[in-house]
Amino acid sequence: MARLTDDVKAQNEEAVRAAMDRLLRGDLQNGGKLDLKTLAAEAGVPRTGFYAKKNRDGSERPGPYQHLGEEFLRRLAMLQEAGKVVDPRDAQIARLKAANQDLQERVAKRNDRIQELTNFQKKALSRLAAQHEEIISLREYLSEPRNMRTLRVHDPSKM
Repeated sequence: MARLTDDVKAQNEEAVRAAMDRLLRGDLQNGGKLDLKTLAAEAGVPRTGFYAKKNRDGSERPGPYQHLGEEFLRRLAMLQEAGKVVDPRDAQIARLKAANQDLQERVAKRNDRIQELTNFQKKALSRLAAQHEEIISLREYLSEPRNMRTLRVHDPSKM
């Protein structure tokens, strides 16, 4: 694999910085995320340049763009801590979670209200049935003549 010349490396770093600024402003292409893979694709550099390399003796050396990858992740973390979520996917997930929570609360309140109304309905039907039975028994009681007595009216002229 060919080594990068200083000019190519400088051009690539400039492209990475420009891509980093675009991504952190929220200018993402469709399907892109705020990660090193997207940064590499936007800048047109290999993703492996953001990670440490191993020498033949087993020791590690930094990748050519590793410092830019660390800067990107640091700036992204600062924006997220400040509450400025740049990744539209993260914003959409947060919005959907909030909407889901709101809907769950609304469903729970409606279920409670339905339970209250169901209990009220049962009590009301029970009371209506008891009142209906009372009315029927009173009507039967009044319709039976043996339970009634006729009162004689006292006429003073017949005395």
